[in-house]
Amino acid sequence: MDIAALSDETRELIRILVLTAAIVGLYLIWSGALPALHIFDDLILWHGTEIVDGAEQPLPITLGSLGQALLYAVGAWVLAVRLPSVLEILLLQRFQMTAAGRYTLTTLTAYLVVAVGLLLVLSTLGARWSQVQWLAAALSVSIGFGFGFGFGFGLQEIVANFISGLIILFERPIRVGDAVTVGDTDGVVTKIKIRATTIRNWDGKELLVPNKEFITGRLLNWSLSDQTTRLVLAIGIAYGSPVRQAMDLLAEAARENPNVLDDPTPTVIFETFGDNALGLLLRCFVDSIDLRVSAISALNEAINDRFNAAGIGIAFPQRDLHLDTVKPLRVQIEHSAPATQ
Repeated sequence: MDIAALSDETRELIRILVLTAAIVGLYLIWSGALPALHIFDDLILWHGTEIVDGAEQPLPITLGSLGQALLYAVGAWVLAVRLPSVLEILLLQRFQMTAAGRYTLTTLTAYLVVAVGLLLVLSTLGARWSQVQWLAAALSVSIGFGFGFGFGFGLQEIVANFISGLIILFERPIRVGDAVTVGDTDGVVTKIKIRATTIRNWDGKELLVPNKEFITGRLLNWSLSDQTTRLVLAIGIAYGSPVRQAMDLLAEAARENPNVLDDPTPTVIFETFGDNALGLLLRCFVDSIDLRVSAISALNEAINDRFNAAGIGIAFPQRDLHLDTVKPLRVQIEHSAPATQ
């Protein structure tokens, strides 16, 4: 978590709120003294409708209403961008919540702010809920039947990804910070947005995956309920090597590694008689995804040192060369000419 960036965003939100309060206060103070400010309420742009005592009445939409709707939109956008940082700091200080839980709460808060802002804008511009319902119904029809050829299908994908993003935030099959495998990509979840989720692989490259794939496709989450993972190291020793001694050395290397768990106990098995080696397998567990690479490297180093000290050779591929002896073999030795300057 970048505390400095969160603090900067919090201070920026406070400055914006103070400036907005000052502007609103000045308007409330001087609006009665300066009649010219009411000119925006006299310029009617169009008429909407409102329900008064069960009857529809015309509602004039003025230039002032348009400006007010614009202020609502800007305010909702500023809050949606800056408010999550304030909540992040408050949750970090006051509550014992995980990073994934804080991310879920701040993201849903941003969505709620945007939804409220959109409703305020539509209400200010004269839109009523019945009209919004008709708009939603029209969008549903266009999505279902692919209205407008490619546009309908594209809109359908956007809505599906948005709904899938909400399911991910509530059901939490993946969380920010989880190590996952999607297709042939391994990485860490860094962002869960409206349309797509960002996964940063071990090379630092970021993969954008549509949210729908996490709901409808297969997903491997390495740290969903428990970050304990198993390491499997395959070692091939040369034929004729003392197998039991080699197995004891592997178990000793695992027990002495501080990152390897004692429970479950590390195990070593004699797996197979290979083409070029006797195959041994070391299985052990670490309690964090972050320790996998360092633990594997340390185990390999310890195994190599112990095998060298015991005189046990690591096998390498061997090949047999068969010569055609039906006729005498011709052997010719050639000397290359010295290079000229």
